[in-house]
Amino acid sequence: MNFGSLSLNMENQRELAGFFESGRLPHALLLEGASPELRVSLGMLLAQAALCDSFGKAGESLPCGTCGACRKVQAGGHPDLYVAGGEKGPALRVDEIRKIRGEAFIRPNEAQRKVYVLLEAQDMTAQAQNALLKILEEPPSGVFFLLTAPSGSQLLDTVCSRVQSIRLPQQAPSFTSFCEETARKMVEALCLPGEAELLYGAAPLIGNKEALEKVLELLGLLFRDACVLRGGGTVCLSGMEEPARQLSRQLTRAGLIRLEEAAEKAKRELEANANAGLLVTTLCARLRSAAGR
Repeated sequence: MNFGSLSLNMENQRELAGFFESGRLPHALLLEGASPELRVSLGMLLAQAALCDSFGKAGESLPCGTCGACRKVQAGGHPDLYVAGGEKGPALRVDEIRKIRGEAFIRPNEAQRKVYVLLEAQDMTAQAQNALLKILEEPPSGVFFLLTAPSGSQLLDTVCSRVQSIRLPQQAPSFTSFCEETARKMVEALCLPGEAELLYGAAPLIGNKEALEKVLELLGLLFRDACVLRGGGTVCLSGMEEPARQLSRQLTRAGLIRLEEAAEKAKRELEANANAGLLVTTLCARLRSAAGR
């Protein structure tokens, strides 16, 4: 199996590769855990491998990426691949599941099998899941169902009992994502009347000087962006337009300038080796004061 740049542990790789190297795919596979991006990317990769012209040929890497079937999957035009849910295809409604159930018994057009990828299957209604259950209980030969979900617990027990689950490891957010999300929460909290939300949002920064430094930089950019938006501008240097726009609607230009000054002051104090834990608490008080809360 060729997993490319996908971040999988060796246990997941061995288990998935075993299905394809043996040539015996389960009739239904559930990918659960990890991030939505990893689940969806892996699901589409496995669908490509299942339809690849090299499937079942000894010594061949799957998916090959170059055969006609692989190119059609990559282009979104393989006649034996049906993708629903997520951002890849139709919504997972009961009518879609009934359509799949009716078409699954028709022989494949080109490949050895038909592949049905149901992305983020937790979005299915109970009615849709029950409709799917009927075909999972007595699946036709030459059909491979591949489901993704954050957790199998979000699906009906009867559905989970009829699919083989692969539990993917949860991935910690990157440093950049963590800092961006923390800055976003703090800005959104400034638009609320209470003080608890801001303290909760800033709490992960206590004892983390590196993250605090990055968040202060992001906050300075967000406050600057909000000020620009307030004045009718459009350029957002922070890359987080929505929280900046939300703040620009809530506060006056003078208040936004005070926020920017408070973030800059905290940066200088951090550079002068101020206690990071105390600085986080002080920063929250200053930000609320600057915002007129």
